[in-house]
Amino acid sequence: MWSIPYPDPPETGFWGVPTSTIDWCEENYVVSSYVAEAVNTITNGMFVALAGYSIYNAITQKHELRFILTAMGFALVGIGSWLFHMTLQYEYQLLDELPMIYATCIPTWAVFSYARSKKDSILLGIYIFSGASILTLVYLYFKDPTIHQAGYAVLTGMVLFRSLYLVVTKIEDSKIRADMWRTVIIGICTFLSGYGLWMLDIHFCTWVRSTRRIVGMPLGFILEGHGWWHILTGLGVYYYLVFLEYLRICLTGRAKDYVYVWDGGIFPHVDLKTTVESKKAKSAKKNN
Repeated sequence: MWSIPYPDPPETGFWGVPTSTIDWCEENYVVSSYVAEAVNTITNGMFVALAGYSIYNAITQKHELRFILTAMGFALVGIGSWLFHMTLQYEYQLLDELPMIYATCIPTWAVFSYARSKKDSILLGIYIFSGASILTLVYLYFKDPTIHQAGYAVLTGMVLFRSLYLVVTKIEDSKIRADMWRTVIIGICTFLSGYGLWMLDIHFCTWVRSTRRIVGMPLGFILEGHGWWHILTGLGVYYYLVFLEYLRICLTGRAKDYVYVWDGGIFPHVDLKTTVESKKAKSAKKNN
């Protein structure tokens, strides 16, 4: 089988000695002297691409500003993570981690502000922003990644359970509920699959590194668990953003104007009916 042997990792590379508080299982600078972790860097392209598509679709299909801002936030996470893994410098680590909290604050506010007065919604936004600010200060002081990971997990869990509660209590149409459940289940399973591979990467790093060196490059890239975390997390977040868009549309009484589309049976997006009808008309005209 064609393969390239892994070289011995150099003491340092283009970006100098790592200053980040985390270093991953991927060996540093073995692919390029200009990129500390090549696979962990490149796999963020999935995150950025899906966030970019979410922004495009939110604009063209006239979704609310909150979804554009959320997608922009997660695009920033992908860019920050790209820079972090490329350099392993602390400032870029923060650009990876902190936007995860801030971007999640937007859907947190969105699902918990439903059916509240404007005043209460504003107050809720202030509370959420204040909580995120305090979490940031605590994390910057202690520099313990566990603080960030726990904060992100709590926020994500709050959004998930609140949104599922709204589906159960507010959505009566069985077809719509089925689409929502399908989307959120696929998203959760995808996200957890990525998390599982990341955990294997952490706890079995010595064995994984040895196996990668046996098979060589590029086949060894498949065993980069944190890279799979990026890919599957990107997909999971995309599914959840689409789920939230559809939930918001239904809660605001606009479901009649939209169609829930499954491209290839696996890739969902929420489009205006006029957009779908226009595509069908163009396709029919082309076929004729």
